[in-house]
Amino acid sequence: MRRLLTGIFVTVLLLLNTLLLIGPLMVFALLKLVLPGRYRDYASWAVMGIAETWAEIDKLIFALCIPTQWDIRGAAGLRIDTSYLAISNHQTWVDIPALIQVLNRRVPFFKFFLKKELIWVPLLGLAWWALDYPFMKRYSKAFLDKHPHLKGQDLEITKAACELFKRQPVTVVNYLEGTRFTEAKRAAQGSPYRHLLKPKAGGVAFVLAALGQQLDALLDVTLVYPGERAPGFWALVSGQIPRVIVDIQLRELDPALWSGDYENDPVLRQTVQDWVNQLWHDKDERIERLRAELR
Repeated sequence: MRRLLTGIFVTVLLLLNTLLLIGPLMVFALLKLVLPGRYRDYASWAVMGIAETWAEIDKLIFALCIPTQWDIRGAAGLRIDTSYLAISNHQTWVDIPALIQVLNRRVPFFKFFLKKELIWVPLLGLAWWALDYPFMKRYSKAFLDKHPHLKGQDLEITKAACELFKRQPVTVVNYLEGTRFTEAKRAAQGSPYRHLLKPKAGGVAFVLAALGQQLDALLDVTLVYPGERAPGFWALVSGQIPRVIVDIQLRELDPALWSGDYENDPVLRQTVQDWVNQLWHDKDERIERLRAELR
């Protein structure tokens, strides 16, 4: 009963926080549409400030209402005035609150590349639009084989979306696995990793092609939860997660990773894929070590 009441109470507080702040956020988002030049930047900064305040209040709710210990490592060198590419393993909806715990107000407010259909999610779709989250229309290889005239358009969409990021520092988050990890998915893929699905290099290659010169470093984030299965969001809000390890490795980005056409340059494609595979090999080993601490 205590867990049930805690979960309901925390969920209501999170919802109230969202409802209270989405109004002011939308006001400044609409101002962004009509204000010229520098005034548009001021409105954009206000939107970011409201989003960061929303995230800080969520962190306060978690700190006051649930016993979860956020074991954050490697965050000391993070800066708010520079741009990052952040990658992370992906297991559960709890990954988002975990990233908020470690990144909010330590780095520029982070942005995800979202599927175009997600703009219709109630409340959140509007918030993502206001925050300039890029809504992507990605085409499969099979679709492009049937419609070759569309080749390259997804990269152009990515570049157009990223133009908005060039006016201020940004943190772009990319989940290389493309979906949440489960043992069933790992087995179906024949993944060579113990704790990860196979990484997809194409998405991060698009981000590097569009933003590489602006990005100052890579944030290699590793999330580890207790137990054999990653906990769900209800487990978090009801106080059932004792500890979460969030490990950050700050890495340099080699300009060679975006010095060409990923789609049509086999040498560059192999370079990016080798880089991603090495990151994932190292991350798999790191997860194994960190999981041993939680046993």
